[in-house]
Amino acid sequence: MGMADTTPAHAVERLNSIRESIDNIDAALVHLLAERFKFTQSVGVLKADAGMPPSDPEREKVQIRRLRALAAESHLDPAFAEKFLNFIVAEVIHHHERIASGDEIVP
Repeated sequence: MGMADTTPAHAVERLNSIRESIDNIDAALVHLLAERFKFTQSVGVLKADAGMPPSDPEREKVQIRRLRALAAESHLDPAFAEKFLNFIVAEVIHHHERIASGDEIVP
């Protein structure tokens, strides 16, 4: 027995509409992350060419403070925003390490 069998049609219609909006936002997030990683790949190449370390702890601290403040202003849990940024930064550092070692990064 599916949800439509026991739920009023208007609720199912509204749920589907909301889910469509969520799907659109998910697609936008993926596209934004892809664009972000294009730029961080460029940073990784510049750092490798200049002999700079893959990680920049001071910038990471600044970015965490900035993102936590943005999250609070947007009524998003700052701790969640920090976890999200830490996840992205860890992946970026991994890419920078691979670039520095001469490994090819697959987009």
